[in-house]
Amino acid sequence: MEQLYREIGPDIRAYLRRRLIDSWLADELLQETFLIATRDAASLEAAGSPRAWLLGIARNLFREHVRKAARRRTVELPDDVAENPATEADHRLDLIRSAIGELPEAQREVLALRLKDDLCYAEIAEMLGIPIGTVRSRLHQALRRLRLCLMVQGEAGVRGVKKPCC
Repeated sequence: MEQLYREIGPDIRAYLRRRLIDSWLADELLQETFLIATRDAASLEAAGSPRAWLLGIARNLFREHVRKAARRRTVELPDDVAENPATEADHRLDLIRSAIGELPEAQREVLALRLKDDLCYAEIAEMLGIPIGTVRSRLHQALRRLRLCLMVQGEAGVRGVKKPCC
């Protein structure tokens, strides 16, 4: 378990850190992931990819955290919170973020796991508990929709009109 923690722990922490504002919470969920894995060592040994299996646990813990947080009172950000200057400088990043935000959740998740977390199709399939063909299909559909959306937005940007896409 110690070796797995050294080898896979940084990947899991990075996955959690990209989704959470607080790094201490990412560390907490990382610890909880390995605690669960220690308790269920038989499933870990049976997993085709320990990395995908552990990421699946981390994903479930993250989703549970989000569900619990949604039940608690939310705090509004002040109006004077500045935008990131890098995103203001390049409107194409805003277009891409907007297009990704319009994707269905299932496609957005598969896209993020492939591009941000660098998981292979088999690892994504194992992590999400879906067939590999479904992973391929969701990724293909996501990329197709993004291309279409960016083409529509690009044409609209030339004319100065923002068109809805997807």
